[in-house]
Formats: sequence, structure tokens, C-alpha cells
Amino acid sequence: MVGHEELTTGRLTLRRPVEGDVDAVLAIHRDPAACAHNPSDALATGAEAEELYGRWDALWERNGYGYWTVREHGAATVLGFCGVKPMELAGLPVLNLFYRLAPAVWGRGLASESAAAVVAWAGAAVPDLPVIARVRPANLASQRVALRAGLRRAEHLDGEGYDGFDRIYHRPAGR
Repeated sequence: MVGHEELTTGRLTLRRPVEGDVDAVLAIHRDPAACAHNPSDALATGAEAEELYGRWDALWERNGYGYWTVREHGAATVLGFCGVKPMELAGLPVLNLFYRLAPAVWGRGLASESAAAVVAWAGAAVPDLPVIARVRPANLASQRVALRAGLRRAEHLDGEGYDGFDRIYHRPAGR
């Protein structure tokens, strides 16, 4: 399943980003509300969005998976992004779960639905790696998304992240 460029859920289609998604990358990452808990992720220019898309595309080329665009079935509008990337946490290899949706669609359960699909995919496609989500303590909505995606609190892994203290949510390998 590694290299699965499209996932579907009841309401959503998740697809590997393409160069034509750069405007959506900028629109979502330029929104102050979308990056309020992760200010280092905020973008200001099209060049920054192109560079971020380039990193996402390289992630796909290197690993056969990465971040997907999130759309409602049959719709052209990108609602956000969700996926995983390999990293290390406490010296161990993990898949870091990422989800960021446009604030205009918050509160509809779309982040939870897309994150659950990605976690299920990771369990089948990359079963040897645990999935984690790094969430700021004040970001209660993101904490709920991690729990609904099947992750559980792992306080023993909490620590400083790029933009402050991270609460870690975890799904062990092989699940």
C-alpha cells in the first residue's frame, strides 16, 4: 500500500498534492487562525508555498507517501491537508501525523475523518512504525482530532517542540 496516492472516506477524497495545489497551500498556511498554535508553519508568499509543496513532493518521492490534500467527494476546492512523515521522537523512528484544515470548515468533523483514514492507512501500509501527533496543550480541538483518529495520550513522550511544548498522542506500531 505504500505509494497509495488516493484515500477515500465517507465524505472525503485525500490525494497526493500536485503543483496546482500551491495556491491552496498558501491560502491555508497564510490564515492566522490555521497556524495559531504552530506559528512557524505560517507562510506569507507564493514562493514559500512553492517551497513547502516541493518538500511535500520530495517526501512522496522518497517514501511513497506523505501529506494528502483533503477535498469533499467530487469537489475541486482543497479544504486542507492531512498525512504522515517519518521523523524521530525520543530517538525512535515514528510517523508524525499532520492535519491542517481551512478554518472555514472547522467543526464539521473533517479533520477527524481525514486523520482517522491516514492512521488506518499507516497501520496497514507502514505497520512497523508508530504514529504520533504533536499537539500544543492549548489546542483542544487538535487533541480531540488525535483521539478520534485512534491515538492515545503518551505523557512520557511529551516535550519541547518547534513552537513550544508538545503533548504527544500515540498509536503503537502494528495496530
